[in-house]
Amino acid sequence: QVQLVESGGGLVQAGGSLRLSCAAPGSIFRSHIMGWYRQAPGKQRELVAGITSSGSSSYADSVKGRFTISRDNVKNTVYLQMNSLNSEDTAVYYCNARRASYWYWGQGTRVTVSS
Repeated sequence: QVQLVESGGGLVQAGGSLRLSCAAPGSIFRSHIMGWYRQAPGKQRELVAGITSSGSSSYADSVKGRFTISRDNVKNTVYLQMNSLNSEDTAVYYCNARRASYWYWGQGTRVTVSS
């Protein structure tokens, strides 16, 4: 069973920053697109950001300019730097690894932004 281990969630005031981390097995990390999804209460899970093995990244419009996804190919870890957080960013954030029909998920880490 593939394990994606997330960390870094918590409570932050509006305007603040958090960094999420997700460690993956090397075989998965090197060959899969890594990404972050989030699910707010009562809403569907949505893609926040993704990064390919070559480092190309993409973002949801709602987080462009505020969030940055990056990867450390030595530590097999993907990061999500979140700045200028607001209440609409409150959600459970899930790390994802995907390749064709193979999708893997982390357990989720909660981010709560207080106004």
